[in-house]
Amino acid sequence: MFDIEKLVRPNIRALKPYASARDEYSGKEGIFLDANENPFGTLNRYPDPYQKDLKKQISLLKKINESQIFLGNGSDEIIDLCYRIFCTPGKSKGLSFTPTYGMYLVSAAINEVEIIKLPLDENFQIDLKNAIQFLIDDNLKIIFICSPNNPTGNLMQSETIEFILRSFRGIVIIDEAYIDFANTDSWIKRLSKFPNLIVIQTFSKAWGMAGVRVGMAFADEKIVDYLNKVKPPYNISSPNQKQILKKLADKKSTILQLKTLIAERNQLMLNLKIIAGIEKIYPSDANFILIRVKNANKVYKQLLDLKIIIRNRNSVVENCLRLSVGKPSENKKLVNALKNILL
Repeated sequence: MFDIEKLVRPNIRALKPYASARDEYSGKEGIFLDANENPFGTLNRYPDPYQKDLKKQISLLKKINESQIFLGNGSDEIIDLCYRIFCTPGKSKGLSFTPTYGMYLVSAAINEVEIIKLPLDENFQIDLKNAIQFLIDDNLKIIFICSPNNPTGNLMQSETIEFILRSFRGIVIIDEAYIDFANTDSWIKRLSKFPNLIVIQTFSKAWGMAGVRVGMAFADEKIVDYLNKVKPPYNISSPNQKQILKKLADKKSTILQLKTLIAERNQLMLNLKIIAGIEKIYPSDANFILIRVKNANKVYKQLLDLKIIIRNRNSVVENCLRLSVGKPSENKKLVNALKNILL
């Protein structure tokens, strides 16, 4: 039987969280003289610390109970909080499959947690033969799986993820930042089967709201309770909550943009295939494409000189460049520039 309490650090279990004025009174009407706020202005009041209105709409969208939703100041805050809750500095370990999103490693270093980096295989899939030996390490508390993965763009095999979820007695975090671009179901639908699962999503990618910094975590209620216990009291501002609510009220435009981006991604891949200087185009389930060229540093610099800014991933995948899918006109300029550069 999985027991979340055994995984949580003793000091976090004993922690008495900060009680804000909005914890004591959550009503919206009245004379507010409780929080030492300035009575003048339009943004003078503290935001809802638990984002109740926003969670209600996300609950309807994702078909999940509000009590299983946690909202963070970007997904990065959620990643950091998970280290704080489950990992003892200088003792606990985390695990990620590389190349992958760099904040798993950065946040581990900040929290003094050793991170085990297991390389993905030649198809950028998890090599279970390599991973199994680490699943029984008592000091390993968190495993990160990015699917679709950044920077490789591919989904991880569901059978492999399920094996890890069933075999590992710690927390498994599936980062689904790019899931809206993939033709597959979210792991949110399987939360009831795996109490050690946390699914992370974001409003930064498909929803086009990177500037407001709102990440989502979906998990067992007990895990969400601990995330709420450890987070800063007002971690998402009122304007940011309102912007996401406004966006959720206009889902049709988001769906249209999403369809456009997927179509543009597929067309971009076709156009890249006819450029002889591109040695490999990796399959993508995200809103970007990873390509391999002969000299990534040189091509990156030449594109930069044309004010076309892509991501040079040569440091993590040899001679590879990551191309975000832009507007049709931007993608056309990128393809034309690559044709001229890679003649």
